[in-house]
Amino acid sequence: MTELDLDRVYTKLCHTLGELGEGAAAGMLSRFALLAMLEIGDADKIEALIERAALST
Repeated sequence: MTELDLDRVYTKLCHTLGELGEGAAAGMLSRFALLAMLEIGDADKIEALIERAALST
C-alpha cells in the first residue's frame, strides 16, 4: 500500500466514523476490526498489532 493509498483509506475511515456519530462509531470499529482480522488471517500478527495499538493510547 502506498502512502497515498493509506491516506485515502484512513480519510475514508475518519469520514465514515464522523457520519455515523459517536454512538455508532464504536460498533463500526468493532466490526471493522473483526473483518480486518479475518483478512489478515494470522493470529500471532493480529496479537502483535493489538499490542502495538494499545501502546499508542
